Amino acid sequence: MRNNMADKNKRPLGLYLHFPFCVRKCRYCDFLSFPSDEAGREIYLERLKEEIKARGAVYQDYNIETLFIGGGTPSLMTGQQLTELLDTVRVSFHVSPVGEWTMECNPGTTDAETLRIYRNAGINRLSFGLQSMNDEELKYLGRIHTAKQFAENYQAARRVGFENINIDLMSALPGQTTASWLDTLNKAAAFEPEHLSAYSLIIEEETPFWDLYGDDRSGEADVDGIIADSGGGQQGKAAILTLPDEDSERQMYHLTKRILAEKGYERYEISNYARKGFECRHNLIYWQRKDYLGLGLGASSMVGNRRFSNVSDMTSYMHDWSYCQEEILDRKAQIEETMFLGLRCTAGVSDRMFTKKFGQSMMDIYGDIIRKYISEGFLVFHPSEGRLAFSEAGTDVSNWILSDFLL
Repeated sequence: MRNNMADKNKRPLGLYLHFPFCVRKCRYCDFLSFPSDEAGREIYLERLKEEIKARGAVYQDYNIETLFIGGGTPSLMTGQQLTELLDTVRVSFHVSPVGEWTMECNPGTTDAETLRIYRNAGINRLSFGLQSMNDEELKYLGRIHTAKQFAENYQAARRVGFENINIDLMSALPGQTTASWLDTLNKAAAFEPEHLSAYSLIIEEETPFWDLYGDDRSGEADVDGIIADSGGGQQGKAAILTLPDEDSERQMYHLTKRILAEKGYERYEISNYARKGFECRHNLIYWQRKDYLGLGLGASSMVGNRRFSNVSDMTSYMHDWSYCQEEILDRKAQIEETMFLGLRCTAGVSDRMFTKKFGQSMMDIYGDIIRKYISEGFLVFHPSEGRLAFSEAGTDVSNWILSDFLL
């Protein structure tokens, strides 16, 4: 057995494990996920454990500081499957004894006993994919659960001892109003999770919603049977689903900031809110461009300035998981990513860190752009901290501002 205690002389590393299976694909989802039977899931997990062992042998100079199991629906794993998976991580890598270990859970796919096993196995943070507290909105999205099932699973997680829970929410849904979004925000916050992620729906290509709406976010879509078979077997008749207009979407965005701030949640990233001390450590690794290793089907990694990803075809992965697509990031790409990712966080980008890493200050490289957006009130430089960050107004229009940081 490998030493599974952290060594302060080793470099920190975030570990991501991909579980690509779900009960049913949601209509908005473009993630690498799909339904599978129990036998298929078991075979995949055996292959994933092989990859964990082999990669662990290569990364012995690192400590695993955070672990995140995403999907798909990782909570489809049995307690025994998850226990064996995490035991494989422990014997293959050096693991921090105070690490953050997160697992995504879909409401309606687990129960108190399984959650207890997850916790005993080492999971100390859960991320529930709720999306909405409105059952009709959940049905439109193709979710397999109801608001009541979420409440039952959440309460069960608290009973078995989970003290760090995230809830995912989604706004700008078909048929959603500002009133229904406000209702979802208030009800979700009433559960008092430590963390909330609030994203706006994006209509992605190669999803059922794309087939309905394409890139037209302004009008109505004629939906023939989209409210079909949401678990009760009832086939929906033709319907018209309307996406909120831009003004309504903007209202939802501002409501999110205001309501969650009133309830004690601090926004630390454009779409993420947490009680003090409960920011997602794993996601901060991505935004701060620290090292992370992704294992499993289609998983992506970045170690040093080497970015690489596993194959996304299941047959290919099962045949040879070791094949990776690789890219070495040049200085230009590193600088751009530092700004794109760092400015997503309310803390912004440290000029001291930037200068140490690239041998030039942000002003040396982006002086005209920074001065322009500071004068327009979209960027703020905090001299005492030496950090560049978006203002509140800048966060609202961050996407088009960030495009100016392409070199």
